[in-house]
This record gives sequence, structure tokens and C-alpha cells, in this order.
Amino acid sequence: MTDSPTPYGSDPPGTASLRKSLGVVDGFAIAASSTAATTSIGIGLGVTAGAVGLHLPIIMLLGFLPILGIASAYSRLNRVEPNMGSGYVWVGRSLSPWLGFLVGWIGIVSTVVFLSYTTTVTGSALLQLAGEGGLHTLAGLRLDPDSTAQSTVLGIAVLIAVTFTAITGIRSAANLQKYLLVFEYVVLLGFCGYGLVVGPHPFSLDWINPFTIPSGQQLAQGLLLSVFCYWGFESSFSVNEEVRDPQDASRAGLITLFTMLGLFLLGSFAFQRVLSLDELTGHGAQGLTYFGDRLADQPLAALPLIALTFSAVASLQSGVIPTVRGMFAMSRDRTLGPLWTKVSPRFGTPAAGTVAIGCVAAAVAVLSLVIPKVGDLILASVNAIGVVVSVYYALTALAAAARFRGLLRESPSEALRAVVLPVLSAAVLFGLGGYLCWSFYTSADHFAISPDNGWFMLFCPAAMLLTGVAAAAWAKWMRKSPYFVTGRSLTPAEPAVTEAA
Repeated sequence: MTDSPTPYGSDPPGTASLRKSLGVVDGFAIAASSTAATTSIGIGLGVTAGAVGLHLPIIMLLGFLPILGIASAYSRLNRVEPNMGSGYVWVGRSLSPWLGFLVGWIGIVSTVVFLSYTTTVTGSALLQLAGEGGLHTLAGLRLDPDSTAQSTVLGIAVLIAVTFTAITGIRSAANLQKYLLVFEYVVLLGFCGYGLVVGPHPFSLDWINPFTIPSGQQLAQGLLLSVFCYWGFESSFSVNEEVRDPQDASRAGLITLFTMLGLFLLGSFAFQRVLSLDELTGHGAQGLTYFGDRLADQPLAALPLIALTFSAVASLQSGVIPTVRGMFAMSRDRTLGPLWTKVSPRFGTPAAGTVAIGCVAAAVAVLSLVIPKVGDLILASVNAIGVVVSVYYALTALAAAARFRGLLRESPSEALRAVVLPVLSAAVLFGLGGYLCWSFYTSADHFAISPDNGWFMLFCPAAMLLTGVAAAAWAKWMRKSPYFVTGRSLTPAEPAVTEAA
């Protein structure tokens, strides 16, 4: 074998490209659906209240602050190097290819876990909706929305449908999500606004006082759970090669983030005005249904549940879309196999990869049946994802600080946004994740598959990280990916085909 001036062995290979068809509103629809405010409010607030009690508003605000620094890093990096691989590309170039691969891998695995439990949540929401409509048994089987088995089977059917929609074109998927979002937000604003006014529980300054949270562990867990609620705003950056102007991806991500802050604060205050702490923590995946029942009679009381169902369906679809795009970027660097860069000539989308990721998510959803209750499954998944998301957000922020560190001498105002805020945000997220992992480790003396077992809660994110190291080693030494030689990611060799608006 002869030496070559490039790590590819010859000229760099041409790479597939996707159609440019999206604008700011489309990017916002994808990112907002991925963040899934309705699902986060309807389910995530109850889970978070279990950690911090009646301090949801201040936890949502505090969790927003480091995420704002992360968003600043994403926006600045996207300005100089728009790439659907986002953190995988930026961290690999600015810090280390190994860390870059790990960022990409965490994004894949955490989204697959997210898709698996959202599949179950979607099925649970549909079963709740059937119960509200008077359908409590089917073919002699009692329908139970808290049954992981029943919810998973029904949710997988929905996952198949939204995967097909994602295949047929990202523009059609974004249009569907726009309509779903409009309905969700109208219902959320109406019910939460009404609950804020008529709720029986008085406002309390304690709700916005973090110093009355009982322990540091509860504060750390609450903050990571709130970070999880904001997770997904960066989905707009995963489609930045399909946006007509790549900077529209940054605008969509920031608009999404501030929209989520407003909705989460509104939902937090409204839920605490209407529900007691026991009601908040006791209804789990059915929290939004109970909230609606407290504020209205049927059929109006069913509207929040319908909104939750729409949110879960949209987040399934928007979870598939950015994950496949990230794998597309990794595949064209040969850090993943060639399956993920196969573009459908009919639809202009990575159809094969979309089908594959849907199948993997369905398989993980089936494996999650070892945890028999939906609420327990949600708690285990959210904690695991919260830890690993804090890692890949923090690494992306450090990549921005490393790349733009020269601004510290040239432009203090620009350095504040591109270096200082990302570094502070990364330090907060690393600290939260590390503290929570230590508290998981010290809270148990044996292993059990239960969201109440600290070692199990530590095992889940550890497994995600360790499999990433193994996959990186395979990509470097078996696939011989040039990414590990150059630290650079490929971009499409030819301009992408532009689809008519």
C-alpha cells in the first residue's frame, strides 16, 4: 500500500447531500417539537416536583441559565461551520476526535432512549384518551394507561407511522409539526393561564427561593431534570444543511429556547396554583390529564390530554429526524457504516437510516418492559439522559471556547458570548452531572433494576458513555475513519439540491 497525501488513501470521496427546503419557522417547528413543551409540562413537572417539591418555577429558571450559554456556543459555532453533525463535528475539530465521536454517540444513544420511552408515553396518552372517551376494555382486555406493555405496543404503532412521515420529506414533517404545535400551545396557554388565575393554592415566595430546597442532591437532580426539559432546542442545528440559510438554524434554536422558558414558567406556576405537591408527584404520566380535570368538565377537560398526545407524536417524529442527520454526518466520515448516508432518490431524505433508527427505538422500547410501570420508566430514562446530555452540552461549549479564545484579546463583548458564558455553563453542567453521579453511587449498597436504586441510575449513563468509547475504537482501528486522523468532518462535495418552497 503506497503512502498518500491525504488520510483517505486518495482524493476525498464525494458525499451525499440533502435537499435545502427549510426556513426559520420550519426549524423552529422541528426544535420545538423535539423539546416537546407539552410533554415536559404534563409529565416532566411531576417528576421534577418529586425531586425539589414546590420549587418548579425557580428550578426551570435556573436550569435555563446554563442552557443559554450552551445555545450561545451552538450559535457561534454554527456561524463559522454549519454542519448537520453539529457537536460531533465542532468538538472533534476543536478538542479531540475521540471526544467529538463521544458527543455524536451520546446524541444517538440518548435520543434512542428518549424515543423508546416517548413511544411508551404516546401509547399511554392514547390509552388515557380512550378511557376519557368511555373505552375501558378491548376484546376482554382492561385498558390500563399505566401498563408499560400496553402503552409500548400501541406506541410502536404510532412510531411506525411517524417514521414513514419522516421518510417522505422533512418539509412535510415540519408542516405537520406546525399544525400540532399551534393546537398544543393554544391549549397550554388557555388552561395554564386559567389555572394561574383560579387555582386554589396561593402564590408563595418560597416557590422562587432555591435556598429552601431540602438538600444539595435534590437541587442537583432538579436542575438536571430541568436541563432535560430544555433538551432538544439544538435539533434546529441538526438540519442546518437543509435550511436555505444556515443562520436560520441559529435563529430557530434561540427562538425555541426562549419560547420554552416562557411555557415552562407558565406551566410551573399554574400547576402549583392548581395542584398540591402530593397531586403533582402522584399522577406521573397522567399529570396533565388530572390538571385538565381539575379545571374543566368534559369534553373540554380532554383538550390537555389531546395536546399531550399530539406533543408525544410530534416529539417521536422530531426525535427521529435530527438523530438520523447526525448519523448521516458521522457516516460520511466513515465513523459509522454506509447505511446512514443512503439518500432516497424519490424523497431526498436518508430513508434507510430513518427506518433503521425507528426499528432500534422500537426494540429498546420492548426491552424496557423489564420496568413494569410507565412512571418508573420515565424516571429512569430522564435521569440517565440528563446526565449524558450535560456531558455533550458541556463539551460543545468547551469546543466553542477553545475555537474562539482569541476573542479574549480582540473583542471582550464577543468573547463574553463565545468564550466566557460557554465555559461557565460547561462548568455548571459538569458539576451537576458529577455530583448527581456521586449521589447515585453513595445512595445504594446493591444493584437492582429500579429507578429507586442508585447503582442502576448510575449504570444507565455509564453504559451510554462506555459503549461510545468502544464504538469510537471500532471506528478508528477497524473502519480506519479519516476523522480520527484529521479531526475534521466532511461536508457535501456538491451544492445540495434546492427544493422549491
